[in-house]
Amino acid sequence: MPKLIRITTVPLSLKLLLAGQMKFMKEAGWEVLMVSADGREVQDVLRKEGVSHHIIPFTRKITPFKDLYCLWLLFRLFKKEKPDVIHSHTPKAGLLAMLAGKLAGVKVRIHTVAGMPYMVAEKSKKKLLIWMEKLTYKWASEVWPNSHSLKEFMLKEQLLDASKIKIIGFGSSNGVDLEKFNRGALSENHLVAATMRIAPSENDYLILVVGRLVKDKGIEELVEAFLASKVVKYGKLVLLGSFEQELNPVADDIVRKIQDHPRIVQIEWTDHVPHYLAMADVLVHPSHREGFPNVLLEAGAMQVPIICSDIIGNRDVVTHKKTGLVFPVKKVEVLKDALEFAFIKREYMQGLADNLYKEILEKYQRKNIHQLILENYERLLTVEKAT
Repeated sequence: MPKLIRITTVPLSLKLLLAGQMKFMKEAGWEVLMVSADGREVQDVLRKEGVSHHIIPFTRKITPFKDLYCLWLLFRLFKKEKPDVIHSHTPKAGLLAMLAGKLAGVKVRIHTVAGMPYMVAEKSKKKLLIWMEKLTYKWASEVWPNSHSLKEFMLKEQLLDASKIKIIGFGSSNGVDLEKFNRGALSENHLVAATMRIAPSENDYLILVVGRLVKDKGIEELVEAFLASKVVKYGKLVLLGSFEQELNPVADDIVRKIQDHPRIVQIEWTDHVPHYLAMADVLVHPSHREGFPNVLLEAGAMQVPIICSDIIGNRDVVTHKKTGLVFPVKKVEVLKDALEFAFIKREYMQGLADNLYKEILEKYQRKNIHQLILENYERLLTVEKAT
């Protein structure tokens, strides 16, 4: 029985980004171990995936002494477990796992890239982050960017040799679960709860944002665009996610507007995202950087019209005026115009959403992505045994 270890910095990534993968691999005959820092999601992940979990106290910030300790713990773990494959996600987990795996003699070391922080980093930090990315890729035996435009960016920046890069299917780290993101599978109780939290009037036009409320997600520009638009009289901006002010803070004046404005509703993160998507008239994703955003696949699966920024990842999913509206990143005035256009041209927007739904059925079903990942694990093991 081959052994696989999946590593992420925090357990939330195991829960949201990799949902169902570990269970699938176990059912395919693999022994699977999950690794991350501790967190409230661990018990939920254990229950849903049905495989073991090991805690390594990763931090999400640059903490040299703690990072060296985590590197040592990973090395010891890999020496003890002797995995056939290690597969990491998220920058910190990737850097430490790829080096520890190399030192421990693990033959197949895969790192999935889902966006790079250095794209939006300050100059003082940018060189360090680039160096860390290059080291991660150097120590990996194969690197899987989760979108074609991200692959092109990595090669253009000369971060690694082209021979190490592999795209799984059409892109995406995990596809979309069409059994969960399905209007026919929604719980009435959760729909009622979502309605009570939003408290919309009968004719409110609901603009939904899903994800962490941080500067890099374009929250500041969206709030400004919404409040400057004519839509503010007729709709509500619903922000489904939690603030992370210690890591990537939203400006204080924007936070106050979110908290005080009667037409903006902020709801802490919930697992019942499909129910909020079902209520939305449009999903807006104004992020500054992405790898391959799951929320666009989820909105597409629910046939919700999309407005998104023109960045790596987003443009792999959404084509302007074919499957959604795309605006230049950080351009408040253009985003304002897009919100007003979507409000007026609802039938047109629904047609774009229907087009995206057809593409998702063809390219991004989760069960197909899982099968492709399994086949690539087997490919790498076969190559390794042959050398």
